[in-house]
Amino acid sequence: MQTDYVGKKLLSIMIEIKIPTVGESINEVTLVKWIVPNGTYVQRDEILCELESEKATFELNAEQAGVLTHIANEGDTLAIGDLACSIDETATPPASAPKPIEKVAEVAATIAATSAASITNNTDIKATPLAANIMADKKVNVADVHASGSNGKITKHDVLEALEKPGTKPGSVLFSREEKPEKMSNLRKTISRRLVEAKNTTAMLTTFNEVDMTEIMALRAKYKDGFKAKHGVNLGFMSFFTKACATALGEWPSVNAYIDGENILFHNYCDISIAVSAPKGLVVPVIRNAESLSMAEIEKTVVELAGKARDNKLSIEEMTGGTFTITNGGVFGSLMSTPIINIPQSAILGMHKIQDRPMAINGNVEIRPMMYLALSYDHRIIDGRESVGFLVRVKELLENPAQLLVGKDPVKLLLEL
Repeated sequence: MQTDYVGKKLLSIMIEIKIPTVGESINEVTLVKWIVPNGTYVQRDEILCELESEKATFELNAEQAGVLTHIANEGDTLAIGDLACSIDETATPPASAPKPIEKVAEVAATIAATSAASITNNTDIKATPLAANIMADKKVNVADVHASGSNGKITKHDVLEALEKPGTKPGSVLFSREEKPEKMSNLRKTISRRLVEAKNTTAMLTTFNEVDMTEIMALRAKYKDGFKAKHGVNLGFMSFFTKACATALGEWPSVNAYIDGENILFHNYCDISIAVSAPKGLVVPVIRNAESLSMAEIEKTVVELAGKARDNKLSIEEMTGGTFTITNGGVFGSLMSTPIINIPQSAILGMHKIQDRPMAINGNVEIRPMMYLALSYDHRIIDGRESVGFLVRVKELLENPAQLLVGKDPVKLLLEL
């Protein structure tokens, strides 16, 4: 904090906002963008800018109300403790400056108004009278027109251009060969480094199987409404797969272990990482002690972590650790893939698209909802018997979901077999 005096009269108090410590291994971050413009009067705790480390994206907040002065620029790489900005705490608030609670209400109202405008099909889009008449006559969608007029106004030329080039992106240049370099983010650099490291430092193999999703889909259809009414979350596939993997990991401990120097580190718990596609890249938040959670607790955790990932709100702690990973390429339509191990873990399970296929069932051909499963594993620690045994066990549990409750066939348990 810097204080300046003239005699005994306080002139200004500049509060220095520095880059905070965000993790033991994080030494620098990138200032991605300023959310509040330079010279703006800000309220205490207002979000000022977005920062990105090699593992996560986070925000910097105002420590006091006052006028903001940018010190660092967008794109700058800053070390922990570097000065990002300062706030003049003694600055007089502008008469129009809303109080914090009023500001929240103002933002909410703006969002609501924006949503309403979108619902009304952009009726506030500006266009010249002639352009508007042509669009109405030719039934031209506003979204298909690139506005080149002043203040974003659509002109006659814009509408005629859209009519001449139907199906092309508004404002696009035909036969363009433009190239645009873009600096890799810290997160993307880290993802790249870890993927190459996994390929180069592990003896990675992939084994495949397929699972009949009939029972799980029937179970979800029967209980999804009651499940959501009681627990407040949807009954998704991830809780079934997480439960099945946790059970199988307990039976095949080497799949839940990894190499630590010259030792093999076994875990008596299942911290399952789930791969989530976030705006900045792939992240893998962790479901802690998945083996001890109920289906509802798993679903709630998945929703929470996925939401934070989409909003770039995941903390370093939420992405640290993990003993096994599940990734679902099926949400993007992938039918089969060979996922890369999330080091230092030794295995990763790949889920894929559910697709109806003809299957031989008791001598008859039936159409069943099938999913291919892929288990990539480090052969240095996991042998073929263990990898295949693990995947077969996951398949068995998913095709007989009642076993997820006790980990065994209920009939065999009853008969003590």
